[in-house]
Amino acid sequence: MKRVGVLSLQGDVGEHVSMLEALGSEVVKVRTVEQLNSVDGLVLPGGESTTIAHLLGTSGLKDVLGAKLEQGLPVFGTCAGLILLSTVVLDGRSDQWSYGALSLSVRRNGYGRQIASFESTLDVKGLGGVPGVFIRAPRIESYGDDVEVLATLDHGDGTGEHPVFVRQDRVWGASFHPELTGDARLHELFLNSL
Repeated sequence: MKRVGVLSLQGDVGEHVSMLEALGSEVVKVRTVEQLNSVDGLVLPGGESTTIAHLLGTSGLKDVLGAKLEQGLPVFGTCAGLILLSTVVLDGRSDQWSYGALSLSVRRNGYGRQIASFESTLDVKGLGGVPGVFIRAPRIESYGDDVEVLATLDHGDGTGEHPVFVRQDRVWGASFHPELTGDARLHELFLNSL
């Protein structure tokens, strides 16, 4: 059985852990380098991207995770996790950094502030309709040729279709929170890729 970690520094950790355990995974709450070194894949949860980035630095995990991403560790980032995996963060703080593991430009809070949160059914390639919960969600503004777009969304704001679920090699990213629904198929897709 593959061991999957959930970065457990801040954010909606418990929901990811519950969903992965329901799928029969051995789950490690990752807070230390030793725990990170023990997993076959990692989920970067939603939360506050600058806070998670700060805690990655103070915990000693930042550079180790960066090296593991370069070595091909499978990672699934949701919402803030997607921001951390992107190449360019638009409208970020001046000290905001990201790993550049996904060839994307994302706009923080691109779908609106907390009060503009919404749910939408997404047509995911190979799966059909999957529920998506968008809370202060990042919007993917551009992406490289090596990024596979697995779902898009037209939010009706005149900007057209934007990718909301993507994959590049062994790194997955979602603008939304799949862990806040009863549908575990995206987590299952990630687990099956390990």
